[in-house]
Amino acid sequence: MLSRRTFSMAATMLAGGLIAAAAVIPASAQTNISFTLDWRFEGPAAGFFLAEDNGHFAAEGLNVTIDTGAGSVEAIPRVSTGTYQMGFGDINSLIKFLDQDPTQDVRAVMMIYDIPTFSIVGRRSLGITEDPKSLEGKKLGAPPPDGAFAQWPAFVDVNKLDTSTITLEGIGFPVREPMLAQGEVDAVFGFAFSVILNLKAQGVPDEDIVPILMAENGLDLYGNAILVNTKFAESNPEAVKGFLRALAKGFADAVADPDAGAAAVLKRNEILDLAVETERLKMANAMNINTAAVQTNGFGNIEMDRLARAFEQLWLSMDLKGNVKPEDVVDMQYLPPVEERRFK
Repeated sequence: MLSRRTFSMAATMLAGGLIAAAAVIPASAQTNISFTLDWRFEGPAAGFFLAEDNGHFAAEGLNVTIDTGAGSVEAIPRVSTGTYQMGFGDINSLIKFLDQDPTQDVRAVMMIYDIPTFSIVGRRSLGITEDPKSLEGKKLGAPPPDGAFAQWPAFVDVNKLDTSTITLEGIGFPVREPMLAQGEVDAVFGFAFSVILNLKAQGVPDEDIVPILMAENGLDLYGNAILVNTKFAESNPEAVKGFLRALAKGFADAVADPDAGAAAVLKRNEILDLAVETERLKMANAMNINTAAVQTNGFGNIEMDRLARAFEQLWLSMDLKGNVKPEDVVDMQYLPPVEERRFK
């Protein structure tokens, strides 16, 4: 039988042992990441939200805050300045951005839109057809921060358009589809899955909507990619790797179950229509995200040969100075193995 003194000594030793044991177990601190999207909370952003809702970020020890964006070009300076540690923006505009100043602290680390969704969407009743030449003599609505509009010089060059007959009118995103629906412009620049469905919501019938997809008319470019602030990445390499692992799972979830993906978006933006955002997500999956190349090479990959060809197309049209090469724009060291980037 233990005496009171013996019991007290045993309890003290046990408590001391527990404290010592706790001291050698590292605390599980989360890394905070502020992330900027390219645009509003809409269907194609489902992969980001499912990475959060399905616990993929948490499993990597990450506390991620996702904010709306003001265009796929605007995301670049947000990340380069460190206002956001990571973001979602147009890789072609990133090439231009770094060509102007290679010292900027931003790189692309993962591709999301393997085929860019850049388009010029017009109305058949206003004389627009699938032929880019139909844009001649027309008025085009152009939001300045739009990623599709950023490719206009390259599109003009490859399609040999006579721009002297084309009027470009600077417009804001909120009035883009209403102006086209009302016939104030003949076509607008934008992401196909956004403009098409927004026009339908404005009452424009399907048969009157004509998307001219840049990827199908001479532009062999990549689209939007995950961007990282290089100073943050150098200080937090495991956090960046974990973010990309989680994101690959989130986008796989959105491809496998678009209904759940759209529902995750509506949790953040209740004014949206579930059916519309489900359709928008399915369009993005089919056209831009789950492409034939992704099915072969895995999600998120950036092929340097293909990026080099994009440089050739952008060289004159974006007035590149030759200050950067493909390897100066992307950093693939954080990308998970291909086995972890397969869609089932």
